[in-house]
Amino acid sequence: MYRFLLTPRWWGINVFAVLAIPFCIFMGSWQLSRFEDRVDTHQQQEDRSARAKTAAARPLERLLPVDKVTSGRQASARGRYDTGHQLLVPARTLKDKHGERQGFYVLNLLRTDGGKALPVVRGWLPGDAGTKADTVKVPAPPKGEVTVTGALQASENQGTDGVEAGGGLAPGQLGMISAASLVNIVPYEVYDAWITLTDTQAPLRAVPPAAAEGSGLDLKAFQNLGYTGEWFVFAGFVVFMWFRLFRRDAEAAKDAALGIVVGAEEDKV
Repeated sequence: MYRFLLTPRWWGINVFAVLAIPFCIFMGSWQLSRFEDRVDTHQQQEDRSARAKTAAARPLERLLPVDKVTSGRQASARGRYDTGHQLLVPARTLKDKHGERQGFYVLNLLRTDGGKALPVVRGWLPGDAGTKADTVKVPAPPKGEVTVTGALQASENQGTDGVEAGGGLAPGQLGMISAASLVNIVPYEVYDAWITLTDTQAPLRAVPPAAAEGSGLDLKAFQNLGYTGEWFVFAGFVVFMWFRLFRRDAEAAKDAALGIVVGAEEDKV
């Protein structure tokens, strides 16, 4: 009764199913492993961030370039603030007991003893970076030679939350904290990194360090999880269709063995 399985049509169906099912399972397992890797990386980053808060600060040069391991580590640098190039980074949110509030970062460039300048986010203030009533509250940076300590961060890019890469900002404002965006603003070299101060001047509030790019449970991580489900659904669909076609042809072969011809019965009607 199952001799139809030896027909060329069923050879093609069987070969397709034998190849498609393991492939779908492999792809689903691979996407699941990608999601698990992101979860592990996220947990490792959180553990490193927790340790970094209590760890002793290390000289900036020893932590560069910034990567997933050094991001969030406490870094120290010595130099003088460039008071002529204070910049405000608008449209940045910060969470507090009242929820998320919009404000702006206050950024100054520290001219280090090594010659390069280090972007330093001295803190955050609520309000509008374009309103004088809010910006007048910004305290002046310390004068003279200082040693700063803060969480090391990688340069921002267009995909970073809060970044305004479209331009059109007022003078004295900066949309993206990166060496590339500062190269046309200051006449000296800038580190491809920045720090957010741990201790700030009132009324500034400390900006918590962000997780290293690619280490958080972002949209891409949950896309991997969604793709996992899709591939396993595809595998199940292949099994379902194979069984459905098999049952249909098996019933047709059984009817033919009993002398029941469906087409003939329909003609009589």
